[in-house]
Amino acid sequence: MFESVQGLLDEHAAIQAQLSDPAVYADQSLARKLGRRSAQLQGIVEAYNRWRGLMDDLDAAKEMAAEDPDFAAEVGDIEEQLPAAQEKLRRLLIPRDPDDARNVILEVKGGEGGDEAALFAGDLLRMYMRYAESRGWKTELISATESDLGGYKDVQMAVKGNSNDPAEGVYARLKFEGGVHRVQRVPVTESQGRIHTSAAGVLVLPEVDEPEELEINQNDLKIDVYRSSGPGGQSVNTTDSAVRITHLPTGIVVAMQNEKSQLQNREAGMRVLRARILAHQQEQIDAENSAQRKSQIRTMDRSERIRTYNFPENRIADHRTGYKAYNLDAVMNGDLEPVIQSAIEMDEQARLDALGE
Repeated sequence: MFESVQGLLDEHAAIQAQLSDPAVYADQSLARKLGRRSAQLQGIVEAYNRWRGLMDDLDAAKEMAAEDPDFAAEVGDIEEQLPAAQEKLRRLLIPRDPDDARNVILEVKGGEGGDEAALFAGDLLRMYMRYAESRGWKTELISATESDLGGYKDVQMAVKGNSNDPAEGVYARLKFEGGVHRVQRVPVTESQGRIHTSAAGVLVLPEVDEPEELEINQNDLKIDVYRSSGPGGQSVNTTDSAVRITHLPTGIVVAMQNEKSQLQNREAGMRVLRARILAHQQEQIDAENSAQRKSQIRTMDRSERIRTYNFPENRIADHRTGYKAYNLDAVMNGDLEPVIQSAIEMDEQARLDALGE
């Protein structure tokens, strides 16, 4: 049933031997890569040992039951435990997204709805910050363009995790958040109490660990500098500190103006640019492998409406998974795990179904 396991067990043993060698840690990038792979394989090793142990116990119990009827009950107990152990191992053997263990750069942008959309974008950002806090993750605001009434026209935030286990990775849990988030509520600017619908777009990008991991030819970059500006267009800087970076081969453009120096804005811009290029490369791989793409419910496309937040009814609904609950106030305060888990479970089932085809 699990023919591929032995190769993974051998790989895990080889990695453990490498990690026990102090010389490996002279190359931090290699050590980090080995640590992540070890964490991913550790769960498979434990699940396999659990399943294999139950199988061995079952054989022994059956053999002893033939001589002593008292062991017959033990056979039944083991047989009841086997299906769950098999299913856990089977799910762990589903090929993972190679970016699951990565940290992310999360972008939120106000969509249709003007000031109300910007306010909702700010609400979403706070929701993700509180969710990150609940998991012990660290957040860092990279860039933000505030609206006149508060909230954000667009904002970028880095989220850093605390585990090498891909299943617990930031990208593994947040990648399903990409798309259009629709809100229905009475705006603060509405005097008649009418419910309005607006939206914000979310994009979740796996972050490149180190610049060396993704080589970018400097000749492929067009870099423009200009003066920063704030809400209303007023100048907030008297020097050309804002930076716009265009990656010519892909056409990806990143603009940064939040930092006070041109160098700082350039470094922040390159950080986001690498993440966008990495995501672009993965999209191309997915497009070439349509079967894999169809087995995933995540999307990089901001045009896909994924969720509705209905404040008058205190209701949240995910349109991909069918998840619905009437605890929107708690969700907006960071209690996002059940919503995210519904997406993870649906994606896992789709991957299992694809393996069976």
